[in-house]
Amino acid sequence: SPTSFFQPNAYQVENLFSEILALAEPGQDSLVYDLYCGLGAISLFLARTCRSVLGVENHSESVRMAAENAERNSVENCSFVAADVVEALKSDFIKRNGQPKVLILDPPRAGLHPDVVKGLLRVKPKRIVYTSCNPATQSRDLKVLIEEYRVLAVQPVDMFPQTFHIESVVALELGNGPAT
Repeated sequence: SPTSFFQPNAYQVENLFSEILALAEPGQDSLVYDLYCGLGAISLFLARTCRSVLGVENHSESVRMAAENAERNSVENCSFVAADVVEALKSDFIKRNGQPKVLILDPPRAGLHPDVVKGLLRVKPKRIVYTSCNPATQSRDLKVLIEEYRVLAVQPVDMFPQTFHIESVVALELGNGPAT
């Protein structure tokens, strides 16, 4: 759809998704939330490695296409919800859908709304993998998240060769202190 978003560099997208998967380490028993899931590409990529993935996106047309992509690819352990990410981090949503072990973030360039950061600190998934095309807003958000999380890894992925733009993938684990 012309109103949807997908990574513009199709050649590097598999490398980006592989980095997200490697840092997420979901495990076969894990429930994964993919917030800002868009068309569900990351959700579908992770689905083979976990019990289930719940993609959350506020753009209903993207959610419809994500469900269609799951069906076309015979992926049965992904579901998608049209909701604001802030709502997905509220206790009633978690009670209905389950406590995520791993949470994937790939927000717009503006980064996370402060209420999303507060929600993450309330929900406390064991691991967060935060992907961003804007390291400045990612850094701003990480400054707050490290109140409860420690940074395990930071991996840049060059999605835009011959420019200064990168995708930055950061793995966070619940618990204060230096990374191991």
